[in-house]
Amino acid sequence: MLHLASTARLLGILLTLFSLSMLPPALVGYIYDESTAYVFMQAFMVLLLVGGMLWGPLYRAHRELQPRDGFILVVMFWLGLGLAGATPMVLDPHLNVSFTDAAFESMSGLTTTGATVLTGLDDMPKALLWYRQQLQWMGGMGIIVLAVAILPLLGVGGMQLFKAETPGPIRDNKLTPRIAETARNLWYIYLGLTVACAVAYWVAGMEVFDAIAHSFTTVAIGGFSTYDASLGHFDSAAIEGVAIVFMLIAGMNFAVHFLALHRASVAPYRRDEELRTYLILMASAVAVVVAYMLVTGFAADGADAFRRAAFHVVSIGTTTGYATDDFYLWPGFLPVLLIFLSFVGGCTGSTGGGIKVVRVLLLMKQGMREVKRLIHPHARIAVKVNGKEAPDRVVQAVWGFLAAYVMVFVVMMLAVMASGLDQVTAFSAVAATLNNLGPGLGEVGPNFQSINDFSKWVLILAMLMGRLEIFTVLVLLSPAFWQR
Repeated sequence: MLHLASTARLLGILLTLFSLSMLPPALVGYIYDESTAYVFMQAFMVLLLVGGMLWGPLYRAHRELQPRDGFILVVMFWLGLGLAGATPMVLDPHLNVSFTDAAFESMSGLTTTGATVLTGLDDMPKALLWYRQQLQWMGGMGIIVLAVAILPLLGVGGMQLFKAETPGPIRDNKLTPRIAETARNLWYIYLGLTVACAVAYWVAGMEVFDAIAHSFTTVAIGGFSTYDASLGHFDSAAIEGVAIVFMLIAGMNFAVHFLALHRASVAPYRRDEELRTYLILMASAVAVVVAYMLVTGFAADGADAFRRAAFHVVSIGTTTGYATDDFYLWPGFLPVLLIFLSFVGGCTGSTGGGIKVVRVLLLMKQGMREVKRLIHPHARIAVKVNGKEAPDRVVQAVWGFLAAYVMVFVVMMLAVMASGLDQVTAFSAVAATLNNLGPGLGEVGPNFQSINDFSKWVLILAMLMGRLEIFTVLVLLSPAFWQR
């Protein structure tokens, strides 16, 4: 039986806690003497009141949550906070955006998608710039806890492969206090990477504000920037190098980071087959882009080609979405190659989006197994990852995920095309949001400001479904879920 009262109570607590996120940008506004500071204080009061109204009447609704309650809580958490995050943008009279645009920007931030409807960032108040970056940083931490500590318990993530090896709540069959312990350890790793990234950006030449702001969205693999030209504003090879390193690290499985720190050894990195596939894929894509740039004469020389290729392959491949130039105007097949690279995305248990490397790896191995079965029909051929046989249930779940992913993608693409978007724009817009990438092609190459409101709401749903691994949302649409 579902405990909706307990779930609503927890949502009230989350909204109350989320209201506190309005205080740091308010402080930034006071420091820079901006009137936007008062807007964030108003947003703080509004969200505190709404959260209190949900929490207060239900404060006695204490019941242990089961996995089915977890589905509702996870979806309500991301949807509720995504919409609540629009509050300061709607209240700001100088920003002058509709609720649709504010909700789009907020959901894009919280899901670390990085698609934006805002322009004129160079002249925007520091408080609002900080808030956008902060949203993605908070979302990135939520993603790690979701992927490593919660989704495996619901049976919808790809982390089942790590149950036997990873300490913590992944071994448990229901939600337990050990999740808090795992979340705390992940928080330390995430915070440490953020601090290291900020210091590295500062050493590379960024001012303190920009260094902190971009460290938030680099480690979160979000892609929001404080400038319209993204990291291209700085025109610095050193800054781009820092971004590449930390995007690659954030695109790795945080469970592997945890194991490496827990054992004080690099062995977990060496043994992880998903990580090897991830790095090989990135290196191969860089080689292809460099070669094509040189053949077509698009790059001035090998160094220029490598600099542009390495940055954009890692940025798009990890679904971060930073840019140093307009990659959607690159020659030939390169823009489409990068978009397709985002379909793979980062490793399972990372802040990256996409289908995830381990799922693609399993699909490839399953395809090879079927070819071998045609040659040896009576042979027993196992699908192995990291030297261990993947259970048939996991392999079947991957095929089910791919089928659901394709179905959702097709329906959403047809829906936005029906609203008036052309084929290239519709395809890339859905890919950019469902993969939590950000930038697209065609009309949404520069930003998503010009598309219609209906398409924006479809894409908001795409961001949510992409971040929650699709099944977490689809299961709520099943009548069987709501039966006792």
